[in-house]
Amino acid sequence: MPRALKSNFLETLDFPFILDPSRMAKLNANGRRGLLAGGNWIIDQVKIIDVYPQPEQLGNIRAQSQGTGGAPYNVLIDLAKSGAPFPLFGAGLVGQDALGREILQDCRVHKIDVRHLRSTTKAPTSYTDVMTEQEHGRRTFFHARGANALWAGKDLDFSKTKARIFHLGYLLLLDALDQPDAKYGTRAARLLAAAQKAGIKTSVDVVSEDSDRFPKIVNPALRHVDYCILNEIEAGKTTGLQVRQPNGELDKTALRQAAGALLEQGVRELVVIHFPEGAFARTRAGEDVWQSSLNLPNNYIAGTAGAGDAFCAGVLLGLHEQWDLQRSLMTGVSLAAASLAHPTCTAGVKSLNQSLSLAKKFGFRSPLETT
Repeated sequence: MPRALKSNFLETLDFPFILDPSRMAKLNANGRRGLLAGGNWIIDQVKIIDVYPQPEQLGNIRAQSQGTGGAPYNVLIDLAKSGAPFPLFGAGLVGQDALGREILQDCRVHKIDVRHLRSTTKAPTSYTDVMTEQEHGRRTFFHARGANALWAGKDLDFSKTKARIFHLGYLLLLDALDQPDAKYGTRAARLLAAAQKAGIKTSVDVVSEDSDRFPKIVNPALRHVDYCILNEIEAGKTTGLQVRQPNGELDKTALRQAAGALLEQGVRELVVIHFPEGAFARTRAGEDVWQSSLNLPNNYIAGTAGAGDAFCAGVLLGLHEQWDLQRSLMTGVSLAAASLAHPTCTAGVKSLNQSLSLAKKFGFRSPLETT
């Protein structure tokens, strides 16, 4: 049976937390350093509404703001704002329009390398209207796929990048990469296999979609993934397991089974499943790690958009720097908590110290460990 790790990183953490450059040099002695993130680049139009209306009924927009959207955009901005001590690279496709220029400029401001983030006249920049209910933060998304639907990663030459990790997201929302491939199952699987062949660790994220496409599109990619980071809904859809009981409570046994099933489907090293109550990780080496989310007050959460990507950014930061899993998960839930303070995906994330200080301030929910 896998063993549960219970080290409490927070109690040993001295503030301000400093990423040690001398340790970084040792970690990066293999010549690979940095994170390359590709996939969906989106501008979110976030609208705070009083209620989500029934058909032909009215809902009031109480506030509106614009922000980042999509796995690579959110993860890279969160890492940049956290002070990640390694290069950040973006890959994907935006339209030759005002929103596309805004994305490129935002990346440059945050020192994200955009040499692989191209623009096209064939489609507009993707955008999403995010309807966030004021009372409890539930979100409904109206999405225009735009240029993201055309990106197949053909311009990526992994032999010419020094990145250590390639993060791809979101599967199921990248039309060209979701297409079938005779050898690999999907074009996304082929792209991930090419990255691994070049010596790059691969990571994927999945969009939460109410469909039966998960086995067809997600499963082939898992055979070419080192780190699979997804939420409990996506884990359940991919494995066919019910990870929540009818009353809405988390089924921890089913969650562990889902992580094991994902490893059986091909994930090489690590499965991380996150959910509002916290996160769970299982390694191929047989370690189970639980981490509760922060015990935030009810009036703290301004919106939940981007919390999953913020969590992912924290975990990827830890994986890149070769931290132990407990520390990586704790960083993930802290970045997720920071993102919840703002209705957009990344505006709430500040420095890594500020995110970690939230854990000091609010503490954690009840432990999730199971026997």
